[in-house]
Amino acid sequence: MNTVTGLVVAMDGPSGSGKSSASRGVARALGLRYLDTGAMYRAITWWVLRQGIALDDPAAIAARAAEPVLTMGTDPDAPSVAVDGTDVAGPIRTAEVTAAVSAVSAVPEVRRRLVAEQREIIGTGGIVVEGRDIGTVVAPGAPVKIYLTASADARAARRTAELTGTTVEAQKAAMARRDTLDSTRKTDPLAMADDAVELDTTPLNLDEVIAEVLRVIKEKV
Repeated sequence: MNTVTGLVVAMDGPSGSGKSSASRGVARALGLRYLDTGAMYRAITWWVLRQGIALDDPAAIAARAAEPVLTMGTDPDAPSVAVDGTDVAGPIRTAEVTAAVSAVSAVPEVRRRLVAEQREIIGTGGIVVEGRDIGTVVAPGAPVKIYLTASADARAARRTAELTGTTVEAQKAAMARRDTLDSTRKTDPLAMADDAVELDTTPLNLDEVIAEVLRVIKEKV
């Protein structure tokens, strides 16, 4: 496929549904940029933990939400994330950050700041954006919206392979808790856009998921 100038592909879904790998593969196939918005929330969470800010004090998190400087790389072959000039691509994938990210993500001031930055990065398009509220909040006008799902067991296994210091059973429990928190928070809850195409990735390998997403894009664009 040739590069699709100006295209915005919104890839939403819960943790472990295959968003990251599929989004990068689709961006690579189409010659588009790639943005992992979840990494942005993880980066802020990593910073909050490093600063010793209490996770049960949303006012304290809100008061300092604008402080850390995030730098996001959008190359699907080498996506990067830095906080105040420090590469945090590895540290943001620890079990500690994973356990804390829902609390930080629920703070309205954090979401407002990051949504604004995400929209700035999206700009005029030419990008695949993955997250939990891309099709509903960040880029509701995106011409292609995909919502990936998968069984609890498949999601837990995938996430365990990505993270350090965790087990499948621990991830299964943690993801169930995070699903509840993310889907019930007052600000920008996890939800599928009305015009999104839902794709269950449980029985599919990565190449098959990418092929299905590319098929949807071809139909939509």
